[in-house]
Amino acid sequence: MKLRASDRSRDEVLEDVRTQLSLLPGVNVTIGQPISHRIDHMLSGSRANLAIKIFGEDLQHLRDLGGQVEAAIQEIEGLVDLSVEQQTDIPTVRVNFDRVALGRYGLQSGAAAEALETALVGREVGQILDGQIAVPLVIRYPHADKPDLEAIRDTPLRTSTGGRVPVSAVADVREDRSPNFISRENVQRKITVTANVAGRDLGSVVADAQSAVSSRVTLPNGYRIEYSGQFESSQQAASLLLLLGIAVVIAMFFILAAAFGSSSLAALIMVNLPLALIGGIVGVFVSGGVLSIASIIGLIALLGIAARNGIMLVSHIEYLRHEEGLTDLRQAVVQGSIDRVVPILMTALGTGLALVPVALGAGEPGSEIQAPMATVIIFGLISSTALNMLVVPAAYFAAHARRTQPVS
Repeated sequence: MKLRASDRSRDEVLEDVRTQLSLLPGVNVTIGQPISHRIDHMLSGSRANLAIKIFGEDLQHLRDLGGQVEAAIQEIEGLVDLSVEQQTDIPTVRVNFDRVALGRYGLQSGAAAEALETALVGREVGQILDGQIAVPLVIRYPHADKPDLEAIRDTPLRTSTGGRVPVSAVADVREDRSPNFISRENVQRKITVTANVAGRDLGSVVADAQSAVSSRVTLPNGYRIEYSGQFESSQQAASLLLLLGIAVVIAMFFILAAAFGSSSLAALIMVNLPLALIGGIVGVFVSGGVLSIASIIGLIALLGIAARNGIMLVSHIEYLRHEEGLTDLRQAVVQGSIDRVVPILMTALGTGLALVPVALGAGEPGSEIQAPMATVIIFGLISSTALNMLVVPAAYFAAHARRTQPVS
C-alpha cells in the first residue's frame, strides 16, 4: 500500500494507524521506517527505539517480570507501541529415557533417541539427481506423517542382540507444553519489552522508564534489567558534542585573545555566545521542544556565526579609536555601531534566509535532521543580531569608560 500526502500531518497518520491496529487481538505492533528499524535492530536486537531486556533463568518468572515492567511504564507520556516479547507454550511430546531399562537391552540413550528421530522425522541418507536438481533421499518409518502418542510409544527400537523393543518399554512418553522459542543473549535467557517514542525526546522518556521500573518492579536474586536502543548512541553523541562545544568555546577565546592582543576584548566578543543561545533555545521549543543531536549541532554552528558578528563590531570600534583617532569613547562606540549595522544585517540575513526553506520543510520526509538544525540557527541569528547591536556596544563602553575615567 502506498501512502499519499493529505491534510493530516505525519504524527496524526501514525496515531490513526496505531489506533486501528490496536484493535487486532494478540498482535504486537511496532511502527517505523525501514532504515530506523535496521538501526534499532543493530543497536538493541529489536525493531523499536527502546528495548528493556530482562535476564534470568526461569521463563515463567521472566514473563511475569515482563508484564510488571510493561504495567510500570505504560502510562509514561511519549511511549507508544509498547509490547512484551510474545512467548507462548505449544503442545509437545516429551520422551524421557530410562537409562536402567536401556541398559537391560544393551541400548544407549543417544542411539535410542537417534533411532526414534529417524523413525518419526527421518534421516537424509543420500541424494537423487533429477536432471540438474539434487533431491535429498530421506528414510523414515511408514505412516509417520502424523504420529499420535500411542504410535510413538509403539515405535520399535532395535536392541544390541537384534531384537526389537517398543519405546514405551525404555522411556516415559507423555504430552507436555513447551515455549515456542527461548530468547538468549550472552548465554542468558531473556525477555524483551519494547517501545517507540513519539512527541518527546528519547533521553527523558528513558529516564522516566528507568525511574518507574526501579520503583515498581522488584527483581529477585539472579535477575537483572538492561536498557538498550538509540538512546545509548544519542547519549554518547550528546556527551561528545558537549565536550567538543566546550573545546570550541575555549579555542575561540584564545584565538580572539591572540588576534586582538587583549583577553578583555575576547571576553567582550564572547558575550555574543549566550545572546545567540537565547534564540537557539527558543528555536528548540519551536521545532518541537526536543533537544536532539541535530539541535545541538545547530547550537554549536550558531556560536561561530555569533562570534563573527561580535568580531565585526568590536574590531571596527577599535579601528576608529586607534587608527582614525576618535578620542571620544561614546562617539567611537556609536559611530562603530552605526557603520556595522548593514554588514552585520546582511551576513545574518544571508544565512537566515538561506535556511528558511529548510526550516519550513519540517515534517517532510528526510527533514528530520535538517529542519531542527535550521530552526535553531535562524532563531539564534535573530536574538544574536538584535542583542549584539545593543548589548555589545554598551558593554564595550562600560568596560572602557572605567579605564579612561580620571583618578581624582
